[in-house]
Amino acid sequence: MSTSEPHKITSLPLAETDATTHEVFINDLLVNMLIGVYEHEKLKEQPVRLNIVLTVRDHIGPINDDYHNVVCYETIAKAIKKLVKEEHINLVETLAEKVADICLKNQRTVRVRVKVEKLQALADAGSVGVVITRNRR
Repeated sequence: MSTSEPHKITSLPLAETDATTHEVFINDLLVNMLIGVYEHEKLKEQPVRLNIVLTVRDHIGPINDDYHNVVCYETIAKAIKKLVKEEHINLVETLAEKVADICLKNQRTVRVRVKVEKLQALADAGSVGVVITRNRR
């Protein structure tokens, strides 16, 4: 094609861009729960701190100042509190996975980062724990 025929040039389609996202977070959620592999940890609750960051697809259309149009952090916090009261969990890794599963139940959540800290596990440490990141598959 010659440069004298610009009307015959067609553009290639643009790649579809990812939906825009934002982050929803819960910092320093404190729960008392039965967690750990040792006998004394199975008999007495201990404090656990959770920090959670969700990457969430933006709502399509206006939010209209309506919490039904957002991923509600209170709903997530209530589900976590219910979980930790229902069962003994041996490992912080297991708790982190269960919390990630709760967060990923919302179809708008595309990624979640969960940090779980046992606050009294070691006398010489402020906390011990795990951080995981999970993506929607």
